[in-house]
Amino acid sequence: MSIHPPRPIPAFLVPRAPPRAPDRTIETRLLAAAHSLCPPAYSCRSLKPRPLLAALAAALVSLALFPYVWLSALMLWSALLNIAYAFIRLSALKALRHPPLPAFLKPRDNPAPRITLLVPLFREENTLPRLIRSLKALDYPADRLEVFLLTEEIDATTAAALARIPLPRHIRPLAVPRDWLQTKPKAMNYALPHCTGEIIGIYDAEDRPEPDQLRKIARAFATAPADVACLQGQLDYYNARRSWISRCFTIEYAAWFRVVMHGVQALGLPIPLGGTTLFFRRDILLEIGGWDAHNVTEDADLGMRLARFGYRTGIIETTTWEEASHTPLRWVRQRSRWLKGFAMTWASHMRDPARLWRDLGPRGFSGFQALLLSGLTGFLAAPLFWVLWAGFFGLPLLDLSPVPAPVTALFVSGMTLGQLTHWAVVIRAARARRLLPHILLLPFYWPLATIAAYKAVTELLFAPFYWDKTPHGDQPKENAARPSAPIETSSVAPACTANGG
Repeated sequence: MSIHPPRPIPAFLVPRAPPRAPDRTIETRLLAAAHSLCPPAYSCRSLKPRPLLAALAAALVSLALFPYVWLSALMLWSALLNIAYAFIRLSALKALRHPPLPAFLKPRDNPAPRITLLVPLFREENTLPRLIRSLKALDYPADRLEVFLLTEEIDATTAAALARIPLPRHIRPLAVPRDWLQTKPKAMNYALPHCTGEIIGIYDAEDRPEPDQLRKIARAFATAPADVACLQGQLDYYNARRSWISRCFTIEYAAWFRVVMHGVQALGLPIPLGGTTLFFRRDILLEIGGWDAHNVTEDADLGMRLARFGYRTGIIETTTWEEASHTPLRWVRQRSRWLKGFAMTWASHMRDPARLWRDLGPRGFSGFQALLLSGLTGFLAAPLFWVLWAGFFGLPLLDLSPVPAPVTALFVSGMTLGQLTHWAVVIRAARARRLLPHILLLPFYWPLATIAAYKAVTELLFAPFYWDKTPHGDQPKENAARPSAPIETSSVAPACTANGG
C-alpha cells in the first residue's frame, strides 16, 4: 500500500459560524471550493464523454466482427465475478456465525465529542416535520451537537416550509447558492467550512435514525484505532410492505447491510459506503479532499478514496430507517443513478491502474473491480445470459459450439456457485425481515435493474453529472416492520476490524 502524504487543510476550511447576512463574495469563494475540494487525480469532473463514446463505438464494431470472442470474454468475466462474489458471501455468512468479541467500551461519562450532522434537502417539504421530530429525538447533548439542514437557493418551497417549523438552537438551515452543478456532495462540501464538530455525520431527508445512534457512534470512535476514519451504520426501510417493489428492495438492503458488508469487511476489502448514516473524523475527511462534487454516488467514491489513503471503515450495529422506492419508475431512476455513479467511480480511480494497485494491494484491487463492476456489467449482459440459460434448458437460441469448452464449464460452475451463495444470503436476510415468502418475487424484480443499467450508460455518455432525484414523503403512515430477530453482530468491535486500505 502506498502512503499518501497528508494534504494541507485549505485556509478557507477553518471552522466558522454561518454569516448573519449573505455575503456573496464569501459564498462565491466557498462555492468554487466546493466544486474542486476533491483532488483532480480522484475526481470524475475531468472525465470526458468523447473517449467513452469512441470506446463504445470501437466495442460495437469489434462485437460485429468477432461476436464469439466477445461472448467468450463475457462468459469468462461473469464466471470470475460470480466466484469472487461467492467468496465474499461465504465470508459474510462465516463472519455472522462467529462474530468478533466486543471491544472495550469507555465509561458512559466520557466527554461527548462534538458532532456535526449534515442533512441535504431538495424538494423535501413533505418530509420536514417527520425529519425534525427524528432529529429532536436523538439522545445526545444538544450543546455537543449541531445540525445543518442544507437547502438549495433555487428550492423556495422547501425553504418556506422549513421557515414555518420551530427549530431548536442546535438545528439550523444553511442555504447553498444557485449553481449549474446541483448535487448532494457539492452541498456537503459547501457546508464543511461551517462545521465545528470533530465528527461529521450524514443523514438523508427521510431518515429515522435510532435515538441512541450518536452515542454509539461517539463510543465506537473513542475505542477504535486512529486509522478508522469512518463508521457506517445499517440502513433499512420502514415502508417495506408498501408494494412488491418495496418488499424486494427491503430484502436486497437487508442482504447487503446485514450480511454482505460483513463479508467485505472480514476480507479487508474497500467498502463502497451507503449515502447516509455515515460518520467521519473531520480532520481525515478534509485531508482526503471531502466529497467529489461531481460524482452522483459520492459515498461509493469516498469509501474507495479512504482505502487508498490508508484509512479504514467500520460497520456498526445501529439502524437508520429510510423510505424505499415503491414504484418501478422510481426504483429504476434511483438505481440508474447508483449504477452510473459506480461506473464514474470506477473510471475515475482506474485512470492510473498501477497506482490503484499500489494503493489497495492485490486483494483490495480485485475487490474494487468486483464491487464496482459486478452490478453494472452483470445487468448489462443479463439479456445475453437469459438466452444462454434458455439454451442450457433445451431452447437452442444461441450456438455455443465456437466457445471453448473450458470457458463454458467455468461459466456454468461460476454462475451455479454464485446463485447458490446469492440465495443463501437472500434467505437469511429475508427471514430476519419476515419477508421470506416474497423472495419468489425477486426474479421479476432484477430485470428492472437491466433497464436501469442501460439508462445509466446512456446518461454516462450524455448527462454524466445529472442527479436523478428520488422523491420522498408521500408514503402512508405504517409501522416499521423491524426484524424480530436481528442478525447477530458486534455493536462496536467491527470498527476495530474494518476494511483494510
